[in-house]
Amino acid sequence: MASLEEIREERLKKLSALKEAGIDAYPIAGTRSISIKETAEEFKGLVKKNKALTLAGRIRAIRGQGAIIFFDLDDGAGSFQCLIKKGDIDEKLHKLFGETVDIGDFVEVKGKLFLTKRKEKTLLASQWNMLAKSLRPLPDKWHGLQDIEERFRRRYLDTLMSAEVKDRFVTRSKIITEARKILNENEYLEVETPILQPHAGGASAEPFKTRHNALETDLYLRIAPELYLKKLLVGGFPKVYEIGRNFRNEGIDVTHNPEFTMLEFYESFTDATNQRTFVEKFIKSIVKNVTKKTSIHFSESTIDFSKKFTVVSYRDLIRRYALILEPENATREELRIKATQFGIKVEDADSAEKILDNIYKKLCRPKLIQPTFIINYPLNTLPLAKKLDAKLPIVDAFQLIVGGLELVKGFSELNDPVDQRERFRKQEENRKAGDKEAQTTDEEYLEAMEYGMPPSGGVGIGIDRLAMLLTDSKNIREVILFPTLRPKT
Repeated sequence: MASLEEIREERLKKLSALKEAGIDAYPIAGTRSISIKETAEEFKGLVKKNKALTLAGRIRAIRGQGAIIFFDLDDGAGSFQCLIKKGDIDEKLHKLFGETVDIGDFVEVKGKLFLTKRKEKTLLASQWNMLAKSLRPLPDKWHGLQDIEERFRRRYLDTLMSAEVKDRFVTRSKIITEARKILNENEYLEVETPILQPHAGGASAEPFKTRHNALETDLYLRIAPELYLKKLLVGGFPKVYEIGRNFRNEGIDVTHNPEFTMLEFYESFTDATNQRTFVEKFIKSIVKNVTKKTSIHFSESTIDFSKKFTVVSYRDLIRRYALILEPENATREELRIKATQFGIKVEDADSAEKILDNIYKKLCRPKLIQPTFIINYPLNTLPLAKKLDAKLPIVDAFQLIVGGLELVKGFSELNDPVDQRERFRKQEENRKAGDKEAQTTDEEYLEAMEYGMPPSGGVGIGIDRLAMLLTDSKNIREVILFPTLRPKT
């Protein structure tokens, strides 16, 4: 079998042959008159008209040689069989096709439509032209790219060779389109907020840091758009949303990629309870309109979205699955011992709330397969959420878990600037103790709050995880076109 370099050298010779024949192998444009999809759908009518058509696409298969050559042309939206036959095309063009064309080349073909004896829709070529000569061979048709890392690294080949992979990203696009449609219909305004931010706020995460030379200042890739979106609530926009990339300098696993897509939306004069009702309708609508079903298959489970979502408190989950009877009163040392018993690593800088949350993530979340809202989180786990009750150490917040995946987080937004400053202070203490993900005090945000921020409810939805769910994908990198990878040496 010829090596890749040998194949490439052979194709370079064919490229030279095309140039010698006076053919530009990379013309500015082609003369396609109709798409392959339209040709297939309107075949009978086009045959009756008996007019020449021009198709364009990538050659995906070549059958036969010599006088009769069949080949399949694919333009990305459909595939169509073409025929080059000696006697029906200029002899030089016929010979040049056989000598210079390979699978993977982009060509345009002019001719008339007919049905073969096997009733196959076909275009009989009277003329052809090269649009882009490929210098590397496509992966094997039947096996594609076997190395998972190479699939992610060369996604363009992955989608080219696998209809299933391509459909996965079509589904992802439909999810985003449907999300926009729902929010627009509910009078949310789509906005854009900075990705380069002077302060990394809005979530508990370690940021990526960069330097702006002209301003002589450090900036951060945003970990969340939350604080800017809530400034817009202060600024008189009652309902806003943004779909965009967030960046967190964290580990990579089956549900985490350092660069990921979030949808966040905020509404004035509402709260977590009302937003939870809206989220249930939102998710059900996306599932129904994208999949055309009310239940889906994910991993080894069938998930039913037709029923009302279950609601359970964070405390009850911890009691049920971790057997911690009074999690709100457990000391850090008691939680550390419990976490160690469950094989959960505890860092010296981990607060009691973080240890408890790690216990929840390992023992509780994987058990929640059917759509389940978790409510009433411990106060210090969500420093931007409003207290549910002044006397209770819990916040008015919820998460939606489906298939063991955290899809949605929402809460009644804290709009008391005095309370918010105190929450930031406690986060700063955690950071000094070594917690790199603890939030820092954002004075500009506090100043905006002091002008008056209306009571409001905010929601964040992980687009990547929602795409995982609706495409039955086990790894987040399967639904990100170009996931973060270690550079290839």
